[in-house]
Amino acid sequence: MRPILMKGHERPLTYLKYNRDGDLLFSCAKDHTPNVWFADNGERLGTYRGHNGAVWTCDVSRDSTRLITGSADQTAKLWDVKTGTQLFSFNFKSPARAVEFAVGDKLAVITTDPFMGETSAIHVKSIAGDLNDQTSESVIVIKGPQGRITRAVWGPLNKTILSVGEDATVRIWDTETGKLLKESDKETGHQKSITSLSKSMDGTHFITGSLDKSAKLWDIRTLTVIKTYVTTAPVNAVAMSPLLDHVVLGGGQDAVNVTMTDHRAGKFEAKFYDKILEQEIGGVKGHFGPINALAFNPDGKSFSSGGEDGYVRLHHFDPDYFNIKI
Repeated sequence: MRPILMKGHERPLTYLKYNRDGDLLFSCAKDHTPNVWFADNGERLGTYRGHNGAVWTCDVSRDSTRLITGSADQTAKLWDVKTGTQLFSFNFKSPARAVEFAVGDKLAVITTDPFMGETSAIHVKSIAGDLNDQTSESVIVIKGPQGRITRAVWGPLNKTILSVGEDATVRIWDTETGKLLKESDKETGHQKSITSLSKSMDGTHFITGSLDKSAKLWDIRTLTVIKTYVTTAPVNAVAMSPLLDHVVLGGGQDAVNVTMTDHRAGKFEAKFYDKILEQEIGGVKGHFGPINALAFNPDGKSFSSGGEDGYVRLHHFDPDYFNIKI
């Protein structure tokens, strides 16, 4: 399985996102400029210039015409995917982190970090079909718990928003009222900061990764922990195969704490687990530093990883992969 090495960022990767058709891959990094690539051969199509801070996350609309990005420069921006033109900028009083379009692309959720006396918050913005009607007014603002919210995504039918963050708790919020509906159980949930969250294709369950060296699979309505995957290093990124019962985890020590031993110990590999049996089934090495981003192509035939080393690695699975027996 020879990876395609994609070099387009000068700083560590933060997020990877495929479009719905699986032919485009969007990458975000700390170097201010999100990129878009062809997902089959790794050729770079273009860049989105306009942020002047690290770009933490992005999402692409269902028809692949619009991109939304959240950045440390205290803005979330809407872009024209094809031309790279900036369409609109939502301005905040603190860094914007997680972004996601709702089903139907009429709404977007954007989270902001705690900063200069501001608490973390979840903002819901309506996205206009005609950009002349676009406003920066929030439909609702939910003041978050103390600490940074690392990811926020839409629940079933856009009725709820799920948020995770540094306080190791998963929360479900009502989209209309902003009320807190449910919190994850302290005993069965994560014990340290939750770094990442990825939903299943059908939206019934999701997976979270944490610095407590584990990933957990949850029921999206009840917040019951279904499975736990234990690994040897902090987990920075998680993804679920849309095709097979596989989950992939990536991570490694913080860049600050990395010694030579970590690299040899293979802490920087993307590890595959059987979703049901919770067993490790294999790993893919290659990054020279912690893995910060993982994504599966919607067709399940390839996946990509982004690392602290500034590279995106694109892996197309060999035929053998689809016949793995445990």
